[in-house]
Amino acid sequence: MTHQIYTTDILVVGGGTGGTAAAIQAARRGVKTLLVSEFAWLGGMLTSAGVSAPDGNELVAWQTGLWGAFLQELRQRQPGGLDNSWVSFFSYDPGVGAEIFADWVKELANLQWISGYVPLEVLQQENCITGVRFADFTVQAKVILDGTELGDLLALAEIPYRWGWELQSEWREPSALTSYNAITEKYPVQSPTWVVIMQDFGDSVAPEIPAAPSYDSALFVGAWENYGAEKFLNYGRLPGDRFMINWPINGNDYGEGVGRLVESEISKAEFLQECRWHSQNFAHFIQNQLGCRYGLAKKVFPWNDTAFALHPYYRESRRLVGLTTIREQDILPVAEGRVASLFPDAVAIGNYANDHHYPGFDLPLQPKSIRWGGRWTGTPFTIPYRCLVPATTDGLLVCEKNISVSHIANGATRLQPVVMGIGQAAGMAAAMCVELGLQPRDLPVRALQEALLQDKQAPAAIAPLFNLDFSPNHSQWLSTQLDYLNHPEDYPVSGYCPKISLVEQVSTQNCECFTGIFQRIDQQNYKLLITEPTAEQGQTWQLVTLRSHIDEQLQVTVHEQLITVWGRRNHSGNWLLVDKLEG
Repeated sequence: MTHQIYTTDILVVGGGTGGTAAAIQAARRGVKTLLVSEFAWLGGMLTSAGVSAPDGNELVAWQTGLWGAFLQELRQRQPGGLDNSWVSFFSYDPGVGAEIFADWVKELANLQWISGYVPLEVLQQENCITGVRFADFTVQAKVILDGTELGDLLALAEIPYRWGWELQSEWREPSALTSYNAITEKYPVQSPTWVVIMQDFGDSVAPEIPAAPSYDSALFVGAWENYGAEKFLNYGRLPGDRFMINWPINGNDYGEGVGRLVESEISKAEFLQECRWHSQNFAHFIQNQLGCRYGLAKKVFPWNDTAFALHPYYRESRRLVGLTTIREQDILPVAEGRVASLFPDAVAIGNYANDHHYPGFDLPLQPKSIRWGGRWTGTPFTIPYRCLVPATTDGLLVCEKNISVSHIANGATRLQPVVMGIGQAAGMAAAMCVELGLQPRDLPVRALQEALLQDKQAPAAIAPLFNLDFSPNHSQWLSTQLDYLNHPEDYPVSGYCPKISLVEQVSTQNCECFTGIFQRIDQQNYKLLITEPTAEQGQTWQLVTLRSHIDEQLQVTVHEQLITVWGRRNHSGNWLLVDKLEG
């Protein structure tokens, strides 16, 4: 068989969240792009890894770019809607997400997708990456993007990267450890989870879930003790009486010998087998404890129609040594503020809390959460372009969890929406490098920022502003973003632009209407005692919102005032997600 040689402008290796976004964005820019993925589904964490209840970037103001477009597609395609779980505002069938990405790829004649391959060798000329060899073909490209789950190209090309913890002496991160210890040795990176989808079979008896090798029920005892069985299952409830099992407390996080992931292919295979068995054993435990109505869901993922995700949910990767490194200080809110400092070369937004997973160990972390909209959310931060660019190597960008970030800060930068934003920025940057004949390190960042803000199909916000939650098609949206890029010293520590007065009209077409007595429990904690409709009279629901003007209304609503709200019910979280309020 002849070894095929492909020549393209841009090669994206890895079809995960970031890689998929990068390939789509590069091709939409009009540049010839080739995407090579290991798995039959695109989307990584959002689809093939089974984490279809994503965390972060949930406020309307952060729902921009490809992430916002993905949510819009999900709302149109997912029967029953996205208000299913209490861990996320968006939970869906992972297959629906995979269909969206596949359809986006099909729409682009200049984007070729090849699945079922992993990189074997990186080709270089001096300090420049020029191609990648796979089992049956080699691809030569002007710009190559590492979108693999574990930063495989960094290792293959011997590009400097980090793996493991940095001590406080490295960057003076407040939550970093002062010395290495048994935890840093046992868990050099955060624990992955092999997600499994379970189903409530109702009155029927679900097929028995057999125990896998090394089953030990003691590992799972007390998993939902502080929550109760129903709330535990509803954590990741999906449509169709299914449950995403991705549970950190005595659950299916697995970190035993996690360093094997980067030692050898044999060691990696051993770890992956154990990780999958661990999730099977947790599912077996759940069935034994909660009853035979709960079993493995059928025909969720395309590999043997299995309930197990195609690969683990990796929370941490090899991490590039880039032109700059995101530290914990860069994701924490500034003094007396509610936002992190704005990077001058910001290209993506994140907001999730700093979330680390090590079985049996809780790492004390500096708080970066606030009460907003009647609930907790994370304070926003930005991703700088320079952390996508290798310090010494040309021809390459990274676009996954493999950006230049500290181990501590990775706990916030690793989440699905921000990685999607990173991928979109990397794809746009790669396309512009091809257009201008430049290396990534030489690309004018301001031109990249303006291209992201003014993208015709999925304009992406760069400066996080809580009250910039109207359509990017509105001229005030773009002018506000550009104002803060031109004058970063004016970026408000509150995260609120004082010049914005526009409130976008929100459709209540898919909302229910409720009238009731407003109850102020404490700061940013609101409930509604329903009086109408009559069928719901006497019920009490928590009021939450993702919209800034509703947040402002809730803050000034008087205790025991009669109000009317339009929103959507989430039975798992017992909340009403409010889009309109009158009172």
